[in-house]
Amino acid sequence: MLNYLWLALVALAVFIGAATGRLAEVTSGAFQMADTAVMKIALPLVGIMALWLGVMRLAERSGLVQQLARALRAPMRLLFPDVPEGHPAMGSMLMNMAANMLGLANAATPLGLRAMRDLETLNKHPGTATNAMCTFLAINTSSIQLLPTTAIAILATQHSQDPTAIVGTAFLATVCSTIAGITAVKWMQGWRLFRLEPAVATAASGAAATAAEAAPELPPEPAPLSAWGMPVIGLLLAAFAALFVWITFAPASYHDATNALHARIFPAQVAAPAWEDNSAQHVALRAVGTLSLLAVPFLLLFFPVYASLRGVKVYEEFVEGAKEGFQVALRVIPFLVAILVAIGMFRGAGGIEALKSALAPLLTPLGFPPDLLPMVLVRPLSGSATTGLFTELIQRLGPDALTSRMAGTIFGSTETTFYVIAVYFGSVAVRRARHAVAAGLFADFVGVVASVVICRLMFA
Repeated sequence: MLNYLWLALVALAVFIGAATGRLAEVTSGAFQMADTAVMKIALPLVGIMALWLGVMRLAERSGLVQQLARALRAPMRLLFPDVPEGHPAMGSMLMNMAANMLGLANAATPLGLRAMRDLETLNKHPGTATNAMCTFLAINTSSIQLLPTTAIAILATQHSQDPTAIVGTAFLATVCSTIAGITAVKWMQGWRLFRLEPAVATAASGAAATAAEAAPELPPEPAPLSAWGMPVIGLLLAAFAALFVWITFAPASYHDATNALHARIFPAQVAAPAWEDNSAQHVALRAVGTLSLLAVPFLLLFFPVYASLRGVKVYEEFVEGAKEGFQVALRVIPFLVAILVAIGMFRGAGGIEALKSALAPLLTPLGFPPDLLPMVLVRPLSGSATTGLFTELIQRLGPDALTSRMAGTIFGSTETTFYVIAVYFGSVAVRRARHAVAAGLFADFVGVVASVVICRLMFA
């Protein structure tokens, strides 16, 4: 399916550009996005990948990943029946999902790439996405969102009277999109078009099949915790719990002095009123924001401490895990260039405007505001372009207009599906995406519809 979509984007870009006299913009879009794919996405990814792969190595060697997978065995077995119990992919996927729910994009992507690498060890069809990979991508593109931080910040900077009003609507919309994504991916995997044929080992593919069938290397069993290990862990957890309570319920004057959590959730001009408001909604919001703020520092400290208490050589193991970061970033470059160049050409040709003109007469009678169309059409293609369109829309209509709140909910409850698929599948050289694209786009569609309906019910 990705083959046809990619070819359609490129062909339509050239034809529309020729018809509208925008061939120069088509060429510029192609070169600009090729540069973006390498210089602004793949290369900066190296450092972040090295950090989180090193941390994941410590979590794996200390036994934490295996313990997490065992704790959530039942739901994960239901979602991923093809992944053996105790496989490292289970823990990697769980950590990625948790990071996505908390809005930790810098942590979620490396953890997701690690999960795809673990899933690739079970792949009997190298170059083709497995059912487990497609399910993981569907969950990733429709992840339940507890705090749409970016959308809240943009609304606040435009002087919204209640920038946090979309927290509940985004949560409900992502619940709908996640259910839709999982249902679609499970249903489509049985279609003849997407069905996997039984793997046949030939002389040419025997080595690849053998490698895919081989069980992953399990980390050695770490040493048991010493007598003073549990008190140290308990003290660390108690310290972070106390910090969580203090940051959530501290007076506004404390936050004005530190400015840490303010910058995470709200711009400066709306921070003080938010912290002075002790209504249930704002207390819950502060609690989620505090959790998001503390999650990464906690993980970066807890994993090395726990691994050290279990006898793991933390520096050596961290370096071993970090070595993989550069190779992963290099592998995704061709896939990123292919997807982003096609998107850049289509946008440069004016394809988004043409789609808006064609769809507006059909959607207006259904109660779908035409002003949302450009953002909805761009969202699966480009996050930065969606941000620009969202900002322009609320400047034009006002940050507290019903359409603006719909746009904020859509922004917080949908994903850049094509970018995610290019990065995740590219990291393991998967070229045949099967039903992952269709399921991801269907989840986005349900998220958009749910956003409009929920916002009408809550705000109209």
